Amino acid sequence: MSVYLEDNGIIVGTGSHEKNHITRVYVTPQYQNKGYGNDEKRRYEFVKEYRIMIVDDEPDILDLLERALKMEGYEHILKISHGRSAINSCRENHPDLIILDVMLPDMDGYEVCKQIREFSLCPILFLSSKNDELDKILGLAVGGDDYVTKPFSPKEVAYRVKAQLRRTAYRQSPFQQDVIKIGELMIDPEGCRTLKGNVPIELTAREFEILQYLAENKGRVISRERLYETIWGEDSDGCDNTVMVHIRHLREKLEEDPSAPRYIITMKGLGYKLVNPYET
Repeated sequence: MSVYLEDNGIIVGTGSHEKNHITRVYVTPQYQNKGYGNDEKRRYEFVKEYRIMIVDDEPDILDLLERALKMEGYEHILKISHGRSAINSCRENHPDLIILDVMLPDMDGYEVCKQIREFSLCPILFLSSKNDELDKILGLAVGGDDYVTKPFSPKEVAYRVKAQLRRTAYRQSPFQQDVIKIGELMIDPEGCRTLKGNVPIELTAREFEILQYLAENKGRVISRERLYETIWGEDSDGCDNTVMVHIRHLREKLEEDPSAPRYIITMKGLGYKLVNPYET
């Protein structure tokens, strides 16, 4: 991949693995500077301890994202170019967030995500030139928490990272509410655990956020738009499929019969609500 910096701050390159897609990465003048002043350093002091893993086989993309993240105050950044190495490194280094390219030399990012989800709930942000709706749905279905298509803005990626880590920090806050019990379900916001009849239920980070939000609003109808804007932190345009995929996977893990759910109820034309099936 060839990359060069133009006067207007645009970096242009050609991907070597993703069907020869042209990748244009727009860089604001901020990212052409080599650092930031003391005020900015103080402002970003709280993010220094986060560990972020970037997995991409293009060295220039790795360097670009590393630079963008460091401009936002993140200092512990691990760069990896192969899927198998990413899985092993995740086990050893326990990153707080992973930026994961879909097309890697040894295995695709979807499979990497699936294997990581067997032992880690850290947020995973997919990065890919594949921008079909089905590709995005697949990325979310295998356990991804966000999906950014190329061309991408490094600043946008950095802010998506911030949003994911902010939600993670909220879930781990010592001021979290007590364990929520609804029927046989037990939802532990502080420990990010879900049990049904004392049996642990493995949920992705995004699935847990959705379940927790529905549980905190037990019995209330939550629209798809509100759910998406609250959990994903983005405008809800075109959110229907994304929310439906996550609700379907939650039902598959929580319900005895996902086709006839008793906990997560669909209110046609309105949204979803979480109920206690044992309450009349």
